[in-house]
Amino acid sequence: MRNRLLTVATAALVASALLAGSSQAAELPVVYNGVLGYAQASPTASPPGANDWSCKPSAAHPRPVILVHGTFANMADSWQALSPLLYNHGYCVFALNYGSYEGSGQFGIYATGDIAQSAEQLKGFVGSVLKATGARKVDLVGHSQGGMMPRYYLKFLGGATKVHTLVGLSPSNHGTTLDGLFTLANLLGAGSFFGFHCPACEQQEAGSAFLANLNAGGETVRGVSYTVIQSANDEVVTPYSSAFLSGTKVTNILLQSQCTLDQGEHLSMPYDHIADADVLNALDPAHEVAPACTPVLPVAGG
Repeated sequence: MRNRLLTVATAALVASALLAGSSQAAELPVVYNGVLGYAQASPTASPPGANDWSCKPSAAHPRPVILVHGTFANMADSWQALSPLLYNHGYCVFALNYGSYEGSGQFGIYATGDIAQSAEQLKGFVGSVLKATGARKVDLVGHSQGGMMPRYYLKFLGGATKVHTLVGLSPSNHGTTLDGLFTLANLLGAGSFFGFHCPACEQQEAGSAFLANLNAGGETVRGVSYTVIQSANDEVVTPYSSAFLSGTKVTNILLQSQCTLDQGEHLSMPYDHIADADVLNALDPAHEVAPACTPVLPVAGG
C-alpha cells in the first residue's frame, strides 16, 4: 500500500512538472521592436496568438480582444508585441486586415479605402468573433486609424451593443495634417498610395466632412468605455492632443506624463511596453499594474 501511494504521488509530481513545462512552452515571445515588427513580410499572416477560432473566453477575461491596425499597415506588421502579450495574459485575441483599395492589399498595404466601408468590414468581423466565441461583447484595440474607425462602427452601425471597451493608440480622432499623412506614408513605404489611392487619407485630414460627421453631437456613445494612449512626440497625428477624446467614460493618457524616458512616437506605439501595459490596464482595470518606466525609442519602441 505504501509503495502504491508513493507511486501515485510520484506520478502526480511528474504530471505537474510536465504541465508546468507545457504552460511555459506555450507562452509566446513578445517582440517590443518596431523595426522587426514592421519588417514582417507576410501581411496576411495572423500575428502570434491571434485568430484561434476555437478559443473560448475565460471567466477572468470574458471578452475577446480584436486588434485593428492603422493606415498603410496590416495585422502582421502591427501586432507582433501586443497580440502575444494579450495571449500570454489569457485573452482570446483576434486581428483583421481591412480597407484594401484598388489592389493595395496585394502589397500588404491596408486601411486606405473609404472608412465607412472599413467600419462595415469591422462589423462583420466582430459578428464572426462573437459567434465563434459565444461572447456577448468584445473589446477593441486600435492603432492610428484603427483607433478612430471603430468609432464610426459604434456610432452608426450598431457597434455600441457589441463593444465594451475601445482603446486607441495614437488614434486620428480629430484628424491630422497632410504633412502628417505624408510622413506616415513615407515611413511605411506607401507613398505611391497616398492621395488618389487613399480615400481614408483625405477623410483623416483635419476638418474633413467625414470627421465633422463622426464627432458631431458628441465624441462617445453610451455604454462604451474609451481609453486613448498618446505620445507628445507623435509626428503623424498632429497636434498630438487631437488624439484625445472628450465625453463620458473617457480616459486620456499621455505617455510622457507617466514616464519621461518614453520617447516613442506614432509608429512605435504598438511596440511601446508602457503603452501596451496601459492597454492591459484599460482592458482589466480591476487588476491594474503600473507600467515600468524604462526607455522607449522612436520607431523601435522597446
